[in-house]
Amino acid sequence: MTTDPSDVPPIDDWNRLLEGKVAVVTGGGADGIGGAIAELFAAHGAVVEIAEIDADRAAATVDAITAAGGSGRAHLVDVRTEEGVAELRSGVLDEHGGIDVLVNNVGDYRPLVRFADSGPESWEAMYRINLWHLFAVTQAFLDPMIERGGGSIVNVHSVEGMRGFPGEPVYASMKAAAAHFTTSLAAGYGRKGIRANGIGVDLTQTPQVDYVTGYEDHAEMWEAWAPVGRLGWPADQARVALFLASDMSAYVTGHNVPVDGGTKAGGGWFFSPGAKRFVNRPKTL
Repeated sequence: MTTDPSDVPPIDDWNRLLEGKVAVVTGGGADGIGGAIAELFAAHGAVVEIAEIDADRAAATVDAITAAGGSGRAHLVDVRTEEGVAELRSGVLDEHGGIDVLVNNVGDYRPLVRFADSGPESWEAMYRINLWHLFAVTQAFLDPMIERGGGSIVNVHSVEGMRGFPGEPVYASMKAAAAHFTTSLAAGYGRKGIRANGIGVDLTQTPQVDYVTGYEDHAEMWEAWAPVGRLGWPADQARVALFLASDMSAYVTGHNVPVDGGTKAGGGWFFSPGAKRFVNRPKTL
């Protein structure tokens, strides 16, 4: 390590920001955020290794990557289990020996069980899908990444872990833990060449959360719902993930970026007296 300005990694090709890198993306199936990340990474030169539980979604992403001239492969595994993580690790390392980028994208608020009705079973389900795999997959690839010279970890969580979420405090707590794990990981492993950053998602159309159906006649309300005035799409998340994964963000680590159209800054959740509940896109106030 020196203090020479030439330490800043050069960006040789702004159109191929991950050229020659090996990237693992969990939950990388089609139509969602993970699929958009996998496709964009491949378009920027990465060899993408996708962990996915759904065979059809996995195949769709690999087909899209291949059709665009990129390189991608799917591993049908469940990263909520020890066996799934071990299978993913061996499959990737047997092929490449190490990785350069890890995107922990798996997460879900479902099955939604309100706190008053929740218990150990639902808490464990929330833990496994939103936090446990984050620990397990990161640990599985951390040493191989260090041995390769370092790399970037991007944890996709939720803006609900960065603000109060009245809907489900257990889910929100898991996301808050994911954000703090990201910050702490960055602090502990930066000197070993590891950068870690997070993405706090909100108001993004995915197979999990449908912001379109039922709201077709209320498009003018997006100006009230999100400061940027529109719905978010997986591509919006993927572009931030690309920045955080590449040397474009070589001096950025330990941060959790709300990719939310400004909802965290603008407030986010509102109590609707008419509906008698909290809403984040009220049709009427």
